Amino acid sequence: MAETKLKLEGQIAIITGAGSGIGKGCAIELAKNGATVVINYPFEGAKAAAEEVAATIIASGGKASTHQCDVSKEDQVIKMFSDTIATYGTVDILINNAGLQKDAKFTEMTLDQWNTVIGINLTGQFLCAREAVKEFLRRGVDETKSRAAGKIICMSSVHEVIPWAGHANYAASKGGVMLMMKTIAQEFAPKKIRINSICPGAIATPINHDAWDTPSHLESLLKLIPEKRIGLPEDIGKAAVWLCSDDADYVNGTSLFVDGGMTLYPGFEDNG
Repeated sequence: MAETKLKLEGQIAIITGAGSGIGKGCAIELAKNGATVVINYPFEGAKAAAEEVAATIIASGGKASTHQCDVSKEDQVIKMFSDTIATYGTVDILINNAGLQKDAKFTEMTLDQWNTVIGINLTGQFLCAREAVKEFLRRGVDETKSRAAGKIICMSSVHEVIPWAGHANYAASKGGVMLMMKTIAQEFAPKKIRINSICPGAIATPINHDAWDTPSHLESLLKLIPEKRIGLPEDIGKAAVWLCSDDADYVNGTSLFVDGGMTLYPGFEDNG
């Protein structure tokens, strides 16, 4: 009996911010499904964590390497893509995941806090998506791997639709990601390029550790989640595998909310 082909077999994926959290979860799940993953990390101090993720993948029989790049820096993004193409021949998938928070009350938010978050969360996604699309257009469709010329997942958030007081820079960045994603999906769908977003809710990652680090914090958080559990990075990773596979070939320009129902207005659940 012939072996079942893995969903992403033979495909090359760049995953930004993949040394921990959601990016790590995506890297592990894509590798399980046959992709060779390039684990991006932003600075030297994050190298060890990225290499640990790569080692975990390799130990499980997958393929992975690491690449340092600050996604808000155009020259570094261009180099990451050119180095990846030189090593592997092409790029088939981009998971635009790198992101951060610099929280402050609006009247106390500094320009540096605003610019840092917009620079990584939005400008970084623009720069990486631009280089990915250029490569997809150059190569075209390779039907031995996928019906699409390439796939991009922009990691957004429930806060592309839910306002979040004290996080104006973060919410603005994710709202921007949403309309950038939809606009470029519209532009490049005729070229067989699929561009979608995943919008996580509360996921147990270092970026939001303070929201679930104690029983009382977790109890407060679960009031916002109808499913009454905090999500895991693998929940996002599995959704990413589906969106990157030909199983989702007719899905383009969509925000996929993976949030345990957080966008279902849980404050009204006892008001029926």
